[in-house]
Amino acid sequence: LAHELRTPVSNLMTQTQVALARARTADEYREILYSNLEEYERLSQMTSDMLFLAKADNGLIATRTEPVDLASEVESLFAFYEALAEERDVRLVLAGEGRARVDRDMLRRAISNLLSNAIRHTPHGGEIRVHISESGSGQTELSVENPGSPIAPEHLLRLFDRFYRVDASRRKEGEGAGLGLAITKSIVEAHVGSISASSKGGIFRFAFSVPAS
Repeated sequence: LAHELRTPVSNLMTQTQVALARARTADEYREILYSNLEEYERLSQMTSDMLFLAKADNGLIATRTEPVDLASEVESLFAFYEALAEERDVRLVLAGEGRARVDRDMLRRAISNLLSNAIRHTPHGGEIRVHISESGSGQTELSVENPGSPIAPEHLLRLFDRFYRVDASRRKEGEGAGLGLAITKSIVEAHVGSISASSKGGIFRFAFSVPAS
């Protein structure tokens, strides 16, 4: 956490020191403030994510469950990510349907994390497939598949660890602090569900199961 906080704090300090080095125009100060605002937003999001995970660790995540149509929620998120997907020339595809008894807002956050992760790592012209199905064991499964470079088994086991990145030396543009998958795992487990990650034949697959409605 200290390592992740160090970069935005350092950026804020440097930008402020440069701004104070000499008098500037109103437009220049405005540009600096906008740049600082991005760092503050990143710090705020990281703080909120860590608070959520701390609550999850101590069993303090309260879920208010209700019957939810997963296909409807995915379609809504597709609409939200449509512009980003088009920008990256990525196609979003939904197959199947199913209902689950979950906390709607928390579930949307979990699916959103998986979708944003898939969009970031899918090559231009690729396709992201979301599949929903109900099993006979009282569970509803949702999976997100996308093409990409293979991931070694030792990395797969750690994808849900906080701040973990397969390539620690690189941070993709728009990538967060590395807490999205950890939060998704905590949300699924708060619903007494399970989640897994796999990589085979150049296809990544994240899948989770939660109680069916």
